[in-house]
Amino acid sequence: MLELLGLDATAEAVYREMVADPEGGVAELCDRLGLRESAVRAALDQLADLTLLRSSRERPGTLRPVSPERGLEILLRRQEEELARRQEELAASKAAVARALGEYAKLRTDTPVGGRERLLGLDAVQDKLESLTARLTTEVLAVMPGGAQSAAGLAASRPLDEDALRRGVSLRTIYQDSIRHAPETLDYAHWMVGLGGRVRTAPVLPPRMLVFDRSTAMVPIDPENTRAGALCTREPAIVASLVALFEHAWETAAPIVEEQDGAAAPALTAGERELLRLLSTGLTDDAAAKRLGVSVRTVRRQMAAVMERLDAASRFEAGLKTARRGWL
Repeated sequence: MLELLGLDATAEAVYREMVADPEGGVAELCDRLGLRESAVRAALDQLADLTLLRSSRERPGTLRPVSPERGLEILLRRQEEELARRQEELAASKAAVARALGEYAKLRTDTPVGGRERLLGLDAVQDKLESLTARLTTEVLAVMPGGAQSAAGLAASRPLDEDALRRGVSLRTIYQDSIRHAPETLDYAHWMVGLGGRVRTAPVLPPRMLVFDRSTAMVPIDPENTRAGALCTREPAIVASLVALFEHAWETAAPIVEEQDGAAAPALTAGERELLRLLSTGLTDDAAAKRLGVSVRTVRRQMAAVMERLDAASRFEAGLKTARRGWL
């Protein structure tokens, strides 16, 4: 019962017996508790160390237990003193850590300054990517120019992308059109789509970027040499500008084509994609036609063509299939 106060079960049992019968000696305690003499004497030593036993004035040369009220007060006070000592040690340790971090910060070139962090080299970038991915909650926006990606880069990205996608994080990635002729990168893109990611390509892309949860962005220090490192920023204005740039590139990019029944499933044209976007906002055929500067007959003909391509019996079903294939 009193182990939390530093008294083990044997010492507590000996203390109880001595409180019940202060006249008993070691032999009596051994008999009543069924303990060896060595165990009883060890318990008496512990009780004496905790000042729960004192010399008897009535029987010089023997020990008597202090009262339970006084004994528990002594144990609690010792605990409070120990806790205060440990708090002092913890405060000293924190101060030492703060001083050490300050010294190391002078040696590192990737120390955050004013919401920005310079990450020099691929290892520093990889460490930061792992940290940011672990804290993801909603989405990642990625622009990957340069055509075919390196095998090492894809291998490093795979576990991070897989973890995010399996946690329900939205991943949208834009590659250059040339990856459609780069088997390894194209396989990676299809793998991401298979896990729920969305991938598009475009002939020309903005500089490489990664945006995490629309709050943190990472761009290369040198766009011509991504191995040099990256700049990680949480500046709201910079992040918002990069998000807007990504969204513009995304709207004009074409979805990666999934293979179906051995044939390539055709994606949407830019006009069909814009039509579906307008209709998804609740516009009528007439309103959508006016926005696009075409006739209502043209709008309906385009929708019929999309439904036929998707083998959809209704516009609602066409919308579901379009979203599932990442066409919109």
